[in-house]
Amino acid sequence: MFRALFAYTLFLPWTLFVIVTGLPLSLVSPDYLHAYARLWGKVGLLLAGVSLVVEGRERIPTDRAVIYMANHQSNLDILALFAGLPGQFRWLAKEELFRVPLFGFAMRRSGYIPVARSDRKRSMQSMAEAAERIHGGTSVVIFPEGTRSDDGRLLPFKKGGFILAIQARATILPVTIVGSGAITPKGTLRIGRGPRTIRVHIGEPLETSGRVLNDRDALMEEVRRNIAAPLVTP
Repeated sequence: MFRALFAYTLFLPWTLFVIVTGLPLSLVSPDYLHAYARLWGKVGLLLAGVSLVVEGRERIPTDRAVIYMANHQSNLDILALFAGLPGQFRWLAKEELFRVPLFGFAMRRSGYIPVARSDRKRSMQSMAEAAERIHGGTSVVIFPEGTRSDDGRLLPFKKGGFILAIQARATILPVTIVGSGAITPKGTLRIGRGPRTIRVHIGEPLETSGRVLNDRDALMEEVRRNIAAPLVTP
């Protein structure tokens, strides 16, 4: 309890500080604000007493943008990916987050992309915008489950991200986040007393060149297998 109180007492002012001081950077370039957000993620994990281990950075292509597809167990996943993934990337995130005062404005200034999950037409427009970012050389992060898992097991995947990948002919990097759900599960703000280490495992790149939209279910299953494997590996 003390750890959680300490973390949130410092984390909320830290977040506000980053937003207020970072927004002027976005007037120069969204890339600057995103880089600042990576620092936000690293300090946020530090305040929570969480260590981060990243495996497989060498698998990330350096000559093109990619789509990172990650499982989602905890709010700490956001911090872990900010801190663990190199370079510039943009989030596809639920539209509701963009309505949060200041935070949502900072997300828009960073070039992150809102997804209206209940509106298929607007959701597809978001995917088209994401494809433009990828073609422009900026990677994209997607949680294909669409929301956090209650128990750590993978939820059914949404198809939109896979349609995006095929249409953009983008490389997919499966990302498995291990440990975040045990530290701060969905529906609670507590920080667990046990081991506080998050492991981010970056899998082998999966190419979509040559695939057509009818291949999306097979691609979705392939990505699912790659994300699931490290979840059961000791």
